[in-house]
Formats: sequence, structure tokens, C-alpha cells
Amino acid sequence: MPIPTLTTERLLLLPPDASCDAAYQRFYTDAEASRAYGGPLTPGAAWARLASDLGSWHLQGFGVWALRLREEGQIIGACGFWQGRGWPRELTWWLLPEARGRGLAYEASRAAVRHAYDAFGWPTVETYMHDANGPARALAGRLGGQPCGRRSFPDGLERDVYLIPRPAG
Repeated sequence: MPIPTLTTERLLLLPPDASCDAAYQRFYTDAEASRAYGGPLTPGAAWARLASDLGSWHLQGFGVWALRLREEGQIIGACGFWQGRGWPRELTWWLLPEARGRGLAYEASRAAVRHAYDAFGWPTVETYMHDANGPARALAGRLGGQPCGRRSFPDGLERDVYLIPRPAG
């Protein structure tokens, strides 16, 4: 299955590839930036995360897209869907620090969620995050997400799960 490309007002959501390595290295080796995503990682582990993100598309038929600013051309993060073995599928995103606070995660997430409902035909889209991840909770709310329960996860933590509705328009 070819990985689709999605377009928003300011972003291209592209299949991840080797050109994303610099952004993955910057994000995952930065302790503060990647704190909520298992970081910091070694450069080799950041490369493995990129390879895993690409491989998810081929193994599961979904994954994350690399986020490229349409005008400036640089890769600034990733957004899409992740599901590790034993974990529920989730909407996920990350942005390089300088790309935060501009509504880009919201813009990308809306496109990804719309694609999940319309192209993948999923009946629901969910997301979850660590209890202390205030920015992720805020974005879930901005996307119209509603808490739909609290679950235990394979890492031993409990998290609130949010149901994300199909975007309007």
C-alpha cells in the first residue's frame, strides 16, 4: 500500500524517509523536547524510531507522517497513528521546539484524523498521554476530544483515553 501524502494550509504530511533523520535526531536526542516520548534516545535509537515509523505503514497499514512546512521546506515533526504490540492504536504527534505554539500540531492532527475516518474507514480515533502532559491534553481538547475512560497500559501506567471526533468541514 502506498503511503498517502496529505496537504493542509501550511503543511505537507509526507511518508517518513531518510530525509527526516536530522529532525528525528534533534527531537529524540533532546531530553526536554522528547521527555514525553521516551527520550532522550541515543542517535542510533532515534534512527531506529524513524525506521519503525516507516515500517508501521508496511506492517499495519497506518503510521505517522513527517511534517514538512510547505513554504520553508523543512521537516518539523511527525503526526499520525501509532500502535505498539499490546498497546491500543492512538493519534500521536511531536514537533521540534521551534515549531511549537503555532497551531501546527492541531493542523496536522485534524488532517490525520479526517484521513483515519474517511480513507481508513475507522469507526473511532483515540489518543492518550501521560497525566502530566498538559500540552497534549490541551490539544486533545482542542480537537474536540472527550475522555472516554481510563485504562492500564503495558508500561504499568494508567492514562485517560480521549475519543477524537471527525473534524467538521
